[in-house]
Amino acid sequence: MNFKLTESFLADVDDTWQGRGFNSRSEFIRYALRDAVEFPTFDRDELVALLDAESDDREGSTMTAAEARERFGTSDE
Repeated sequence: MNFKLTESFLADVDDTWQGRGFNSRSEFIRYALRDAVEFPTFDRDELVALLDAESDDREGSTMTAAEARERFGTSDE
């Protein structure tokens, strides 16, 4: 597999793998890829939902927990 990185990002990658005790850059990249596949942080739908929530917050389109309980007829108990 081949891919391009900027020199500054490659320096960050090298500092990271060396600082974390990996034996090589390749070992670190394999670990990082495996980790990303096995334990993804967010999927696309979650990222879209976060962006929508951020937009709602900026526009003042949010409600307090008390307002939500009243609107949806739930209790805080």
